[in-house]
Amino acid sequence: MKKLTLLIAIMAFAFTCFAQEPSNTKPVFDAALAKKLGADKYGMKKYVMAFLKAGPNRLQDSAALMQLQMAHLKNITRLANEGKLVVAGPFMDDQPIRGIFIFNVETIEEAKQLTETDPAVKAGSLVMELHPFYCSAALMEVNSIHHRIESKSVAD
Repeated sequence: MKKLTLLIAIMAFAFTCFAQEPSNTKPVFDAALAKKLGADKYGMKKYVMAFLKAGPNRLQDSAALMQLQMAHLKNITRLANEGKLVVAGPFMDDQPIRGIFIFNVETIEEAKQLTETDPAVKAGSLVMELHPFYCSAALMEVNSIHHRIESKSVAD
């Protein structure tokens, strides 16, 4: 009987320890984190989203294309490390829209200046379509998290 009582007590304790927070319980607001990430009262902030589209100058030489792609990836890495680019990635289908960037800037003009640093844009291999974007300020944490989970950089 003592073993059964002990087993029930252990199970009750285990369920209590691993129970999820009820969905109606709101997390505690972290004002310092909100300020650090530039969040407004809704936890959101302004960004600029870029749609990377196939440009008019498509390289045919595979070696030159690989060199241009590596320069493009190094530019992405630089912008991310500077905190100017919070999300970047290619689409996985073969369509005219090749990928996206989400810039940590408030204006189209600021984003345009950043896109002009991209070697693929300079070469005419890509063109950028820019749009104001309003999204969670939590996106600002993506690069920090990414560095902790990548074992190899795409730009190496």
